[in-house]
Amino acid sequence: MTTVGVCLSGCGVYDGSEIYESVLTLLALDHAGVDVLCMAPNVPQMHVIDHRTGEPTGETRNVLTEAARICRGRITDIADVSPEEIDALIFPGGFGAAKNLSDFAVAGERAEANPQVQRLVQGMLAARKPIGAMCIAPAMLAAALKGSGVEASVTVGTDAATAKSIEAMGAAHVSCPVEEFRVDREHLIVTTPAYMLAGRITEAAAGIDGLVSEVLRLVPSEAGAAR
Repeated sequence: MTTVGVCLSGCGVYDGSEIYESVLTLLALDHAGVDVLCMAPNVPQMHVIDHRTGEPTGETRNVLTEAARICRGRITDIADVSPEEIDALIFPGGFGAAKNLSDFAVAGERAEANPQVQRLVQGMLAARKPIGAMCIAPAMLAAALKGSGVEASVTVGTDAATAKSIEAMGAAHVSCPVEEFRVDREHLIVTTPAYMLAGRITEAAAGIDGLVSEVLRLVPSEAGAAR
């Protein structure tokens, strides 16, 4: 059976994974009848945000522990995941992608990805296995592709400043409406704006459902047979 990795970055839009995006991704994958392997880095969060006020709390939390809240505890340290175990990889958005999976939130075009995230992303590309990313996660993806020689095409929607930073990191940015997605067919990368543009959950769901369907369409029909 096809197995799709879902890489989370904590729990909550301002300091981790965007919960709606994460759950919509998991729901679409379940509707498709595939196995899901949730994962996250076992590292401290950049900071913890009070989602009522938008202000830092001064607490210290762990990305893997917080991400486990979204997937009911069934989660794996990304360091223990290899490209051979999964047939595709999807990154929901939320500021955690730019704070915990990479440092894009503070470094911009000079951003670097978490080493384990970079390892898995580049391994998936080398294995010709599809990757999906939504919201701000395509910027993290651009950081993870530094040094790989891959000039990927991605979208975060229409945000000019983020697009400029993505292109400075060596990727190409293409505009995209919220309910659509864009496909880099050369590198098997699918991206959608989600809450970079969405004003309501149904708008995000349309793009995410399309992304998940396209990622699964790009998985070879014989995938998972050896497992």
